[in-house]
Amino acid sequence: MAIPRRRHQHHHSHVRFLFPAIFAVSAIILFLFLFLSILAPSPNDDNHLRHLRRDDSSEGKSGGNEIRVPSSRFKISAGVHNRDLWSSRNSKFFYGCSNASSKFAKAKTITHPNRYLLIVTSGGLNQQRTGITDAVVAARILNATLVVPKLDKTSFWKDSSDFSDIFDVDWFIKHLTTDVTIIKDLPLRRGQIWTPHRMRVPRKCSDRCYINRVLPVLMKRHAVQISKFDYRLANKLDTDLQKLRCRVNYHALKFADAILEMGEKLVQRMRMSSKHYIALHLRFEPDMLAFSGCYYGGGDKERTELGKIRRRWKTLHNSNPEKARRQGRCPLTPEEVGLMLRALGYGEDVHIYVASGEVYGGEETLAPLKALFPNFYSKDTIASKEELDPFSTYSSRMAALDFIVCDESDVFVTNNNGNMAKILAGRRRYFGHKPTIRPNAKKLNRVFLNRNNMTTEEFSSRVHTFQRGFMGDPKEVRPGRGEFHENPSTCICEDAEAEKKMDWDRRKNGKDNVAKKKDGDDRKKDSEAVVHDENVDYEPEMTDPEDEEEDEDNPLGEVSLGSSKAEALSNGTSTDYDSSMSEDTELDELLSD
Repeated sequence: MAIPRRRHQHHHSHVRFLFPAIFAVSAIILFLFLFLSILAPSPNDDNHLRHLRRDDSSEGKSGGNEIRVPSSRFKISAGVHNRDLWSSRNSKFFYGCSNASSKFAKAKTITHPNRYLLIVTSGGLNQQRTGITDAVVAARILNATLVVPKLDKTSFWKDSSDFSDIFDVDWFIKHLTTDVTIIKDLPLRRGQIWTPHRMRVPRKCSDRCYINRVLPVLMKRHAVQISKFDYRLANKLDTDLQKLRCRVNYHALKFADAILEMGEKLVQRMRMSSKHYIALHLRFEPDMLAFSGCYYGGGDKERTELGKIRRRWKTLHNSNPEKARRQGRCPLTPEEVGLMLRALGYGEDVHIYVASGEVYGGEETLAPLKALFPNFYSKDTIASKEELDPFSTYSSRMAALDFIVCDESDVFVTNNNGNMAKILAGRRRYFGHKPTIRPNAKKLNRVFLNRNNMTTEEFSSRVHTFQRGFMGDPKEVRPGRGEFHENPSTCICEDAEAEKKMDWDRRKNGKDNVAKKKDGDDRKKDSEAVVHDENVDYEPEMTDPEDEEEDEDNPLGEVSLGSSKAEALSNGTSTDYDSSMSEDTELDELLSD
């Protein structure tokens, strides 16, 4: 009997140890389940993260205009829309072409020995650049010798720089030797200083306009100075004259060595931290906002401050902020620019260089943009005060540094349609169609107004749709539309043979069906985008507030044509005259740099 009792006791001991083991294993499984549940996001949280919401606490400070969206909430894959973020579609098939035709006579054969044209530019750096470019063409039309242009030193920008302080004057003269005779100074007349006759010409004066108005005076006085020379030449000219514009703007106008060297240092420092970078011309300064007449939610303080600045321009009428914003006439806020870029696929790791003056609202206004793109730079952050000192008291030289960094960027973003934006857009088209993003402000306004009611995917999709045709791709703007400096279509050629060869290689390798269909769809979308390009002809008309009066000395230089037209024709000054002459004397449609 003793043996069975021991077996029974042994069985109970096994059972006694089995229950704790099962309990321990169950506890471990339960712990793992709870741990994984904590790590996994809840469906409600996920839905919350997918919506763009205003930070209610910020509305009291900003008047409801600011949107506080931490960058971690705005994660959009760059590959979703099948677009290369750092290059333009089909750009390899287009190139700049500005050589003169065989019919374009050499300067030495057509320049009259006793005709001198002097011009005085107006405005900031890029406004002056357009004046210099057009001055060369005007001298060619008049068969005159051009004296190196004088830069504006008296207007709003108050910059005392001479031409040679900003541009390489010797290169300028030498590079254009075969096109126009250029000298540094007006020669003495009978051993005495020669005072040229001063006059004005209308805005966008055609070649016929110059022959009718300026040539008779030039033949009589022999030296003529045209003042306030900005956008004083027609947008549409003979092909050879348009190509001359391109040779001046893109090849002859080279910055002075000191500016080039400092600009190249800034570019190198941007490249050291990242393979690619975006340059943003923000243009959110108080004067820009005041001129636009837009309202950004700052209450009475904003209305008072900007209203006071706006009164500098006596010709401006009362503004309608809501209408201006609906029509796309208001610059995007820094945050809206950031949201647009994130929606287009640029992640928070992208490096951004910001070219801007004093931003209205300071760091508080910039904070949302910096939250979306923490790698945020300007010339003041990547260069020492000592390095910038030689340039800092000259607005045009500082603008030239920003110009270089923006020109060399992988992507250039402009928040306005001013002179720097136009010049750089045209230059980037000419040199390979590097991506240049212009916000389609009219359409994006509706998206920003409704962003609280859509997911990030919906927001991104709409931004992509509305930005098609505003990204700097080839042929997205019809030839002849907009300012020539922005869209130099005459100077851009297409390599049709290379495109045909690529299509042949696709067919040969059996990759043509899918690729060609996709390429065709893309081209169809691009062509549709051109049709709906609503902002291309819009020019904010920001001028120097002090520049609202005509010159007193024969402001429009009106004289009878007499026999000068026959002489001009016989000398081959122009072969294609417009049937109408520009008489537009309205306030210059010029936006400061």
